[in-house]
Amino acid sequence: MSKIYLDYFKFPNKDKEDAFLWDNRLISVYPFNVLSKCNLAKVEFEPVTVFYGGNGSGKSTALNVIAEKLGLLRDSLFNKAKFYPDYVRMCEVALLKNIPDNSRIITSDDVFDYMLNIRSLNENLDVKRDEVRNEYNVVNDSRGFAGFQVKTISDYDELKRINNMRKKTQTKFIKSEVMDDVREISNGESAFKYFTEKIEENGLYLLDEPENSLSPKRQLELKQFIEDSVRFFGCQFIISTHSPFLLSMSGTKIYNLDENPAKTKKWTELENVRIYRDFFAENDKLFNK
Repeated sequence: MSKIYLDYFKFPNKDKEDAFLWDNRLISVYPFNVLSKCNLAKVEFEPVTVFYGGNGSGKSTALNVIAEKLGLLRDSLFNKAKFYPDYVRMCEVALLKNIPDNSRIITSDDVFDYMLNIRSLNENLDVKRDEVRNEYNVVNDSRGFAGFQVKTISDYDELKRINNMRKKTQTKFIKSEVMDDVREISNGESAFKYFTEKIEENGLYLLDEPENSLSPKRQLELKQFIEDSVRFFGCQFIISTHSPFLLSMSGTKIYNLDENPAKTKKWTELENVRIYRDFFAENDKLFNK
């Protein structure tokens, strides 16, 4: 049931970039002269396509340019350089199917903002719990409301609330006054939850280094989630990553932006993956103790 919405994408080559820069009396401006350094010209997509490379290789730039060209949804504000739209207009795109409206790019900023929002919500709930707890303690102190008199309708409502408070344990009263807690979860759990909430059936999803904030265990879970989304739910993914777990997804087409020109590679041929393999091979005897 896997689908391909985006067939191929063409970035401007060095000659086109230089011509534009010359006409506008520019030496260099982002995102010009980034992807052309590795001669990434035409990218042909599979259900899962990965841009791999070190810092500064341009893999995040490639994702953002594609997202802008397609007009994909994004949660966090994206700051574009002055000539960014000019670069995007120079790109070419070919579709096999119309891009579904729920398609989006998910960046590290999106995930980070989501985790901060959850943390802020929990902190606000903590403040509210403390206020209600203090009020409960005052009411249940025999001296707290000595001499309370009902003079107005609002006083009567307050008296009902006080009596209700006295009938309940502290825990039950706090739960009745404060919304159910947002479950305290780790950053990794929050990040994983964000992906599973945003990725829906039948969509094109661009993921920028989704392994950030995810433990190895969570990366494996995300790997399985992506594979299932492709196989059963009609999704296509374009991912920038250097996570060996995500690189190992079956059927993934990997563009190695560390090479010039950029070439497709097997995940087992990539430098970072081989560094991991060599490290664990050298220390294998320590695991057998």
